[in-house]
Amino acid sequence: MTRPVIVTCAVTGSAPINARSRAPVSTQEIAEAALTAWREGAAIVHIHVRDPETGAPSGELRLYEDVVNRIKAANADVLINLTTGFGGRFLPSEEDPSRGGPGTSLMDPLKRCAHVVALKPDLCSLDMGSLNFGPTVFINTPAHIAAIAEAVLAAGVLPELEAFEVGHIRLSRHLIDKGVLPARSYFQLCLGIAWGSAATTRSMQFLADALPPDATWSAFGIADAQFPMAAQSVVLGGHVRVGMEDNLYLSRGVPATNETLVRRAAEIVTAIGYHVASPAEARSLLALPARP
Repeated sequence: MTRPVIVTCAVTGSAPINARSRAPVSTQEIAEAALTAWREGAAIVHIHVRDPETGAPSGELRLYEDVVNRIKAANADVLINLTTGFGGRFLPSEEDPSRGGPGTSLMDPLKRCAHVVALKPDLCSLDMGSLNFGPTVFINTPAHIAAIAEAVLAAGVLPELEAFEVGHIRLSRHLIDKGVLPARSYFQLCLGIAWGSAATTRSMQFLADALPPDATWSAFGIADAQFPMAAQSVVLGGHVRVGMEDNLYLSRGVPATNETLVRRAAEIVTAIGYHVASPAEARSLLALPARP
């Protein structure tokens, strides 16, 4: 049997919706995109929600609940991964840099994970440090990270540790050593985002080498680096994330859907000589209990 490779589909992120985007917006569209990705081979779907009227990113429990309920109603065995990434942006006010200006979304860390605690998905993302994120600062202090970790672990949810640069891995290992995070944590290497680690082979190898021994990990690159980084992750022993959160094109000038992105990722996995992990295999790899 060849090595099983988990494919995650991040179906819609928090980037602004525009005429080029076509990313799912309504809860029905997001759930349908997740189910289509699952049918194409995604073992995990990573979920953000949006205001159905404006398309703006949202943290509303009722929207997450509707997406999760729609996925579960389809009897899909796909693993559900909810974001905790909202509520961390800071942009200093021009008048008073000690205060947040337009674009700031900082909130209490327990509010950032309240939907996870309530809905108890299989996984949730947990950003493992701060960085300049485009024009804003994405703030994730050690205390806030620990507070979210404690809350989601108490709810029986496995945090997926998002690392944008090597300092985030160092903090992760420190929190694992202190018992704040589980010894068998799942890492996601996030490449190509301004201004984190570049989407290059050297960056991925460097980050992978910094992980705990025998760590289970995945990686993604954004935009035109999505498929090269998918292939590189498989070669280096990792798993794969694709989806319209990270990339809108199948190739230059050819618009993508979550379905076509997952299909291409599956082709890459099998072309290299491995097989796409089923949801049951993903559960085993991540030491998650079988679905009742």
